[in-house]
Amino acid sequence: MLEDGYAAATSRRVAAKAGVKPALVHYYFPTMDDLYLAVLRAGAEANLAKQRQALVEDQPLHALWRLNSAHGAQLWMEFMALANHRKAIRSEIAAYAERFGEAEEDAVRLALRAHDVDFEEFPPVVMSMILTSLARVLLLERGLGITRGHAEAQAFIERHLHRFEIPTK
Repeated sequence: MLEDGYAAATSRRVAAKAGVKPALVHYYFPTMDDLYLAVLRAGAEANLAKQRQALVEDQPLHALWRLNSAHGAQLWMEFMALANHRKAIRSEIAAYAERFGEAEEDAVRLALRAHDVDFEEFPPVVMSMILTSLARVLLLERGLGITRGHAEAQAFIERHLHRFEIPTK
């Protein structure tokens, strides 16, 4: 999926990559949706574990930025594209996104509260969404060879991550 997109992820290509016969793929995953869901769930659970680890680091906002800027986020975006065509994938993504987003919002809320930021002016859910979305857009655009404004955006984020990072005890 990362190399050629979700449309190129056929049972034959998966079997070839795994070094098995296509019939074995179909034995364990009767439909491609079954395979997609298994991959999505495994990746999402691994990402939630990485997020839990990021939230206990000395600089959790920085760690969340790195997590959202990683190649796992690129695979997540590929699944989001797939979800436009597959209801089963859509509902699974929504469930994981909700869990991931809640934890991220909580971290942003803690950071903003520690710096006496007005939640009316800067709602934690919105600030969390901006952080996540910008990280993913930069990743997606870099993959396409687009870099306009990336250095400036990265510098902006770095300044504000330092400014609003959760103080260590």
